[in-house]
Amino acid sequence: MTLDTVKNAEQTPDAEQPWAALGLKPDEYARIREILGRRPTGAELAMYSVMWSEHCSYKSSKVHLKQFGDKKPVTDALLVGIGENAGVVDVGQGIAVTFKIESHNHPSYVEPYQGAATGIGGIVRDILAMGARPVAVMDPLRFGAPDHPDTRRVLPGIVAGIGGYGNCLGLPNIGGEVVFDPCYQGNPLVNALCVGVMRHEDIHLAQASGPGNKVVLYGARTGGDGIGGASILASETFDGTKPSKRPAVQVGDPFQEKLLIECTLEIFREKLVAGIQDFGAAGLSCATSELASGGSGGMRVELDNVPLRDNTLSPEEILMSESQERMCAIVEPDKVDRFLEICEKWDVIATVIGEVTDGDRLEIFWHGEQIVDVLPRTVAHDGPVLNRPFARPSWQDALQADAPTAERLKRPADGDELRAAVLQLVGSPNQADKSWITSQYDRFVLGNTVLATPEDSGMIRVDEESDLGVAIATDGNGRYAKLDPYTGAQLALAEAYRNVAATGAKPLAVSDCLNFGSPEDPDVMWQFAEATRGLADACLTLGTPVTGGNVSLYNQTGDVAIHPTPVVAVLGVIDDVNRRTPMAFAEEGQLVYLLGDTADELGGSAWTQVAHDHLGGLPPRLDLERERLLAEILISGSRDGMVDAAHDLSDGGLIQALTESCLRGGRGARLVVPEGLDPFVFLFSESAGRAIVSVPRSEELRFTEMCGVRGLPATRIGVVDGEIIEVQGQFTLPLAELREAHTGTIEALIG
Repeated sequence: MTLDTVKNAEQTPDAEQPWAALGLKPDEYARIREILGRRPTGAELAMYSVMWSEHCSYKSSKVHLKQFGDKKPVTDALLVGIGENAGVVDVGQGIAVTFKIESHNHPSYVEPYQGAATGIGGIVRDILAMGARPVAVMDPLRFGAPDHPDTRRVLPGIVAGIGGYGNCLGLPNIGGEVVFDPCYQGNPLVNALCVGVMRHEDIHLAQASGPGNKVVLYGARTGGDGIGGASILASETFDGTKPSKRPAVQVGDPFQEKLLIECTLEIFREKLVAGIQDFGAAGLSCATSELASGGSGGMRVELDNVPLRDNTLSPEEILMSESQERMCAIVEPDKVDRFLEICEKWDVIATVIGEVTDGDRLEIFWHGEQIVDVLPRTVAHDGPVLNRPFARPSWQDALQADAPTAERLKRPADGDELRAAVLQLVGSPNQADKSWITSQYDRFVLGNTVLATPEDSGMIRVDEESDLGVAIATDGNGRYAKLDPYTGAQLALAEAYRNVAATGAKPLAVSDCLNFGSPEDPDVMWQFAEATRGLADACLTLGTPVTGGNVSLYNQTGDVAIHPTPVVAVLGVIDDVNRRTPMAFAEEGQLVYLLGDTADELGGSAWTQVAHDHLGGLPPRLDLERERLLAEILISGSRDGMVDAAHDLSDGGLIQALTESCLRGGRGARLVVPEGLDPFVFLFSESAGRAIVSVPRSEELRFTEMCGVRGLPATRIGVVDGEIIEVQGQFTLPLAELREAHTGTIEALIG
């Protein structure tokens, strides 16, 4: 086959090209020809197709995502924001923390183990590329119906992939979520988060500057696995009639990645790089075009210098391959030898594949023939911007009108029925203990894990001398977002914000993973537009900027979309991890206080799902200023020793939170229903802005005075006592019976 060179492209303007098979639309192909002033070569077409895919270019979401910049709160903590591999925040003492959440949804459905494993590997490299040592990972997951055969196929493989890769890297998995809902059947969500730590002066950016500087590819050899990979796979709806949209999923090697991490960190310590970029979606096409467009010059690449696992790969395939465990560095000529020495020490393959030029073009050659000649920005950043039509769905009003009132859905009428409802709730797949899953992850490797699953947020010590730490929580409720995407996104942020504060840490910043159906559906685009607007507004109010994240679209099979699922990660800082607040009730005689107001708010609640398989009405109302006040109380109570345990109230309401705190600490509680409040609403309502705390009797006056002065409702509802949960006048439940209902559910379902 004749090589398609730039010269050949100029001479054969009418040659047929497989642009449609590569996912490009007619107008996009025409735009590429307009940019180049000729038809693209095969290699250029490959680059544009992956970089202009939905997954890489964000062409359907850009117009909405800009709100995160337009509404960005003013904060001194933000060091690096949206646009780089990951956001970076200042946590004090000259220490910076970088974190980001991304998706690997479609690959994990096609090949659960490798799809999930390489999702972990990719997010870890994003953090590494910022100059940081990765210190922890998290994994918010969504699966279909728990009793569906395909859930039994994907769940064990995904969990094993996350655990296998993360455990081999020696990174603790400190938190996440596992949610089941039939809407995720065929479209499980595998979101992965990583957090890393560095000094301020060690921050690195993705840019190629300095003519004559060398372009060094190091890490694994390039293979045929993952050609098109996430960039194409995540940019189309699953459809059995289009097998071409299911390319090979990337194959990961965590031991190679561990070598790559340590090698890169040593290279950073010796200050050998002027710019760096990891290889993720779109592979070499992304790394070269983003580095070149982020710098001040051009770049020349000799593609035949790329180390290969398969020597039959074409130039187009090399450019599109998403083989894992690879990085690209810009290195000054006099530092190349030392760079290569360190790579050899760590048994990491490293090859000079090009250099930075003083022009403005990205030029790629294959055996001496030029196959790419582009302005790098047109590949990396000037892709299509779509103003897709969107409109409030015709069914939205009816959905919201179907409220779970007492007249429409039967509620427990007496103590016996309440008792049965509690056991049903705490043993349901979404509320049950997830130890079968989390026990497959190492949560304490490296020795700096302070809190981990099932605590409200994970917490890591980032400085062993001062005990400075960070807490991270991820949350998202697709049922709430289906009812009202604007409020649903805000509730996801509020819950993660509350979870971080419950451990005693001050929320600082946000990363998000926005999982939605097809953007070609106006209903879905309305959901996305509303959720994005809601999240941007709430972040502005709470003072927590979005530092980066990910959009995952086309999460649907045929015309059946997932619930809109914005997953929000909040990172907070705590000056001394020894003052953290756990969720466990551990001391007999301590007083149990409910913070916040409880109303009859059950739309989208766990109870309606478990008891009636119902979704309708409105989600809980949200008062962001109340959320901020609650966080201040939780943080102050932790810092000043006024609370010994805290747990936020969310899915399942008060009884779910109480059960978890009691079982975690092995202590029961005796409760009194507040006067004027229906016992069922008291136990199962999911009103936002609430938490339960246990307060030592010696601190009760100080704590209640603090709440009173600041205007936060604080209601004494009981005492930590014995080995039962008793709701006075209603029912008694031994912890042993609750534990039996709460544990074993997941393992029994998966078999």
